[in-house]
Amino acid sequence: MKYQDYAKWTERATQWISGYFKSLPDQPVRAQTMPGEIAARLPTAPPETAVDMETIFGDFESIVPDGLTHWQHPRFFAYFPANAAPASMIAEQLANAIAAQSMLWQTCPAATEIETVMIDWLRQALGLPSGFKGVIQDSASSATLSAVLTMREKALAFSGNTTGLAGRDRLRIYASAQVHSSIDKACWVAGIGQDNLVKIETDADFAMKPEALQEAINADRAEGYTPAGLILCTGGTAIGASDNLPPLIKIAKAEGLYSHLDAAWAGSAMICPELRAIWQGVEGCDSIVFNPHKWLGAQFDCSVQFLRDPTDQLRTMGIRPSYLETQGRDEIVNYNEWTVPLGRRFRALKLWFLLRAYGLEGLRERIRNHIKWAGELEQKLKAHPDFTITSGLRFSLFTFQYTPQGADPERKTEDILKRINDDGRIYLTQTHHAGKFVIRFQAGQFDCTRDDVMLAYEVITELAN
Repeated sequence: MKYQDYAKWTERATQWISGYFKSLPDQPVRAQTMPGEIAARLPTAPPETAVDMETIFGDFESIVPDGLTHWQHPRFFAYFPANAAPASMIAEQLANAIAAQSMLWQTCPAATEIETVMIDWLRQALGLPSGFKGVIQDSASSATLSAVLTMREKALAFSGNTTGLAGRDRLRIYASAQVHSSIDKACWVAGIGQDNLVKIETDADFAMKPEALQEAINADRAEGYTPAGLILCTGGTAIGASDNLPPLIKIAKAEGLYSHLDAAWAGSAMICPELRAIWQGVEGCDSIVFNPHKWLGAQFDCSVQFLRDPTDQLRTMGIRPSYLETQGRDEIVNYNEWTVPLGRRFRALKLWFLLRAYGLEGLRERIRNHIKWAGELEQKLKAHPDFTITSGLRFSLFTFQYTPQGADPERKTEDILKRINDDGRIYLTQTHHAGKFVIRFQAGQFDCTRDDVMLAYEVITELAN
């Protein structure tokens, strides 16, 4: 295929995409294939000679759709959303064609400078103070790893990168059990170790207890450990739990701990001023992550890490060999020095398109609707005699069990979840909460409607009967 053929095939792809979105409401949300079915339809060896695009595209149309779980389906109520607003998709197509390696300012000045402005637009949208800077990461996992590495280096007087961790005091990171597994993985990768991630007891609302945090720090210091960092949560993955930030940040500052807030999902909701009380005190955090690619509508991947002062992270991550210097521009921003990867995509373009195409008020309306509609569904299930709400609505997320009288709720809940997802009209996922197997429901797909959310009640109760 040559560049002169590009217009023809992008037009063909656009026609397919348009038809795809029209057909989504009629498709089962979760892929209905069995493991290995898609792979079995592919050749076992690569082609020695070129295959014409007509054949390639035909194979795509006949093979790929069967193996798709439709994340843009209006009744995708599983996990958290990974949205793709149309304006964001168009920007991503342009970024794909430009194909810039945006590792330095000089390798793509537009990418660097638009990223700087978009970070500040989002800072204003979320109500963060003017001092915060930031960087676009690929995912919250990378942002969290960056924060944990910074915790490590700060606790070791920035010597870990040069002399290693051997023979050092064991570092300790503190978090509640409500944080995402990416925190565990960050501790693995950073060389801190799973055993040094201390999970702190939570209160009745599943927020970290300040007194328990302080006791753990005191005990660790007495044992010769070095407390290094605190990871907080706004809108946890399992049930949407949020920590009460002010007393925890106060402890972190008093103890010299670097603090990171994981607001990967719920951070988007902070564009709504009436919701910001949930993360009151956020301005005290050293690092904050939220994912516009979840609830805000940006195409995956697009995770924003805000930093109250970038100095520590730059000191941890920044490396500038001669071949990455920009001659005559010593103080210019090069965002690769803020992150683990050197290579960087032009992610800021989709934020620029997205924020302008819908406006903050248009995005707020979507989030407010998702919260309202999820609350309506929660109340309907709560009123049903055969269902029990196991954790109440937090943002647009709640959990429930199927609990008909005289039956084992664990077995019944597992069974109905399988039937729901095999049915295909909606897609839900599970978690364990308070020792119970429960079903999660969250509304957040970019273009879902109240009817889509209410259909979930019909499907759940129909399959229960």
